[in-house]
Amino acid sequence: MANDKHKLVVLVGSVREGRFGPVVASWVAGQARVHGGFEVEVVDLADIDIPLALPAASPKYAGDDYPRPAGMAALTSALAGADAFVVVTPEYNHSYPAALKAAIDWHFTQWTAKPVAFVSYGGAAGGRHAVLHLENVLTELHAVTIRDGLAFPNYFTTWQDGHPTDPATTAYAKTLLDQLSWWAAALRTARETAPYPA
Repeated sequence: MANDKHKLVVLVGSVREGRFGPVVASWVAGQARVHGGFEVEVVDLADIDIPLALPAASPKYAGDDYPRPAGMAALTSALAGADAFVVVTPEYNHSYPAALKAAIDWHFTQWTAKPVAFVSYGGAAGGRHAVLHLENVLTELHAVTIRDGLAFPNYFTTWQDGHPTDPATTAYAKTLLDQLSWWAAALRTARETAPYPA
């Protein structure tokens, strides 16, 4: 293939005032660039017009004719062009943010047969409850979820100057990115070989 780098979208899933997500996403994007296997784009949902009210039609059946707001065009384009995703999410009430669910629900084929890794943060659970819910949702959309994610319990005490304080975290990030790169290559080849049988 002409470009051996995979297009990676790092998705900032929180739009809450005072959120920590952009800090985590910036660090993850930096790790992905150092990894060398990815062309990285950070997409912040706070910059996107994402209505909670959906049209009567389903994106599963409407395809390219799905009536999305004009303000969502950049998000749709980024998701469609991606070979892989890293979803950065906090945990709100044992789940993930409403804006992230809306962004997912406004799309369908953009997730299909693509790998998704998770980086979560929160209190004692480190966002793991949110990730469990996301795995169920994205599996329904025919995405492939990556086993080895990153979770940051009590992130407010374990980050300094935009970086996690545990030096082992870099090695964990490399494992996540290695697995994501492997799946991105395998699934991109599969998508280019034959249409996914949805």
